[in-house]
Formats: sequence, C-alpha cells, structure tokens
Amino acid sequence: MVSPTSEAPAEAETVQPDPEAAPKADVVQEPAPEQPAKRGRKPSTARKTRTVELTLTVTGTMEGEWQAELSHSGSRVVQGLQIPAAAVSRAAAELHEDISKAIESVLDVARQQHQARLAELEAELSKVKQALADLQDG
Repeated sequence: MVSPTSEAPAEAETVQPDPEAAPKADVVQEPAPEQPAKRGRKPSTARKTRTVELTLTVTGTMEGEWQAELSHSGSRVVQGLQIPAAAVSRAAAELHEDISKAIESVLDVARQQHQARLAELEAELSKVKQALADLQDG
C-alpha cells in the first residue's frame, strides 16, 4: 500500500530547469549582418610616406644680424646660431622668389644703414687724421 503522504510531495514539487543542463541547440545565434561591398579604389600597396617635422626659424635685425633656430618635433636642436647675411640671402633665393624678395628688402635697409654709418665714420676719421696732421706739423 502506498501512503498518501509519500505521493503528495512528489506532485507539489516543481521542476526547475538547470541552466547548465539546458540544451545548447535552443540558443539561436543571429548571423552577422553582411557588409555591403565597398565601392571605390582598392587600398594602395604603396608605402606610406613618413613625415619629419623640422622647423627652421631665421630671425634678423635691421642692422643685418641674423640668427637661426632649428626645432625637431617641438624640441630645440639648435638655438641662437649666428648666420651671415649673405648665407641668408642665398638660402632665401633657393627657397622661393617671394621669400627672397622679403629678405632682400630687409637686407637692403640694413645695407643703407651700414653705408650711412660708414660715411659718418669716414668723415670722423678724416677729421681725426687732419687733427693729427696739425699736431705733427707744429
């Protein structure tokens, strides 16, 4: 004979599915959306050009004194290097006509100032020579 108490718990017991025991076939994976074919050029097989950042700064005064500074990727490589005006003029002529014209105009002003100063010094030298000659004659 079966007792009623032994059957009751079996009926009241609910079975919960074990997530690890669940069949994997129930999980439906959605296929990845297909990307449309790209139009246009194919990627280039040429090597990409690497660029180097160098900044050359040339500064000049109206007296004709020139200095250069060279920076590589933000750090100074050379600073305060004295450059002859003739070298600046030649370099500017090699780079571009517009650069050359701008620098030559500054150099022309400097030349005029130096010529004026030379004329003053020659006049002063002439006076000193004359004063020296007067002192020797007497």
